[in-house]
Amino acid sequence: MGDTEWPFLGTEALRNGSVSERGLRRGYDRIYRDVYLARGTEMTAESRAVAAWLWSGRQATLGGLSAAALHGSKWIDAELPAELFRRNGKKANGILIHRDELLADEATVLHDINVTTPARTAFDLGRRGRRIAAVIRLDALANATGLAPSRIWPLVDRHSGVRGLVQLREVLDLMDGGAESPQETRTRLVLVDAGLPRPRTQVCVGRWRVDMGYEDFKVGLEYDGPQHWEDPDIRARDIEKYADLSARGWVIIRVGAELLRYRQRVVVARTCEALLQAGAEWPVIGRILGKSVA
Repeated sequence: MGDTEWPFLGTEALRNGSVSERGLRRGYDRIYRDVYLARGTEMTAESRAVAAWLWSGRQATLGGLSAAALHGSKWIDAELPAELFRRNGKKANGILIHRDELLADEATVLHDINVTTPARTAFDLGRRGRRIAAVIRLDALANATGLAPSRIWPLVDRHSGVRGLVQLREVLDLMDGGAESPQETRTRLVLVDAGLPRPRTQVCVGRWRVDMGYEDFKVGLEYDGPQHWEDPDIRARDIEKYADLSARGWVIIRVGAELLRYRQRVVVARTCEALLQAGAEWPVIGRILGKSVA
């Protein structure tokens, strides 16, 4: 991470002659005390994490969203504070410091930086914030690292007295590394929260992948972001994809931002109608649709 696009310590750069005091003032932005980033360089969650680690004198361990960023998680807001595990030292604006003690097997090294392991990172993220956000973060971490809930459960037993374990247990039952965006996670949770069985993610049908679905009944759901309507190439591919899936007997419920945010009942009802037509006899479908299911 020695690239000029990454944060660096100003005192070190001045000492080794890679930048002058004038150049430092004119060409770089101060992120934290003595930590700089080239002006015009986009701040990411990963570069913010590195900046916070440098601020700590390279002594702290990155945790939470900062550790997740280094492990490759996507969809992390770069404006959120960096997170460090540090037993002593002063606070700093833009850095969230955790004083908890980490056990030896709960930290690892990435790019010469101490970070919490994927399991410990998930253990922390799953306990904090709101349930939906926690599931989104664990889905993203699992997608990036292949992390399975079975690697996190031992930490639940090990740290039995910490706050947030009730939520964490629920989140671990819901996490799914097959989700490839926060919107896919939200769509899955809409179905689960309605009482429907959990759909399988990334279902392979011929040469296509369906975001999630119920294979036995050939009912799938896809979240379509703006690019599916605005990019001609993606739109043309979607036309071919859904024609082929239809020919294979699949019914696809397409979900967009407006449906997901304001009309979740419509998503659930359309899914239930498709499942009912395909022969699903789950009592929950009758309860949702107000129909008898034979």
